[in-house]
Amino acid sequence: MSLLLERGGIELEAGPEGLAVSGDVDFDIAAPLAEAGTAWIAAQPAGTRITLDLSGVERVSSAAVSVLLEWTRQSRRAGVKIREVRLSAPLARLTRVAGLDELLPLPAGG
Repeated sequence: MSLLLERGGIELEAGPEGLAVSGDVDFDIAAPLAEAGTAWIAAQPAGTRITLDLSGVERVSSAAVSVLLEWTRQSRRAGVKIREVRLSAPLARLTRVAGLDELLPLPAGG
């Protein structure tokens, strides 16, 4: 894994599977986080299959959901396929309440 961003307890790493975020994502970090992930996504060849792993984001945050949705848009634009989105339990609850869970390739039971 290579570290793309580390700031204020937030880490964004990229590896062969895709992107992984850990820490409490808030609105102060959302823009730089989205930007770093978007740059990585844009550098992937079209047809690449990735996982977006937000299972390390423990605090419920609409900022984290915003970042996830931005990466989803950018992936579509770049022709990168999202194989799976992994969410922490609090984020999974938030996406379910917002009705976004049906739009994301979540693992079975996730």
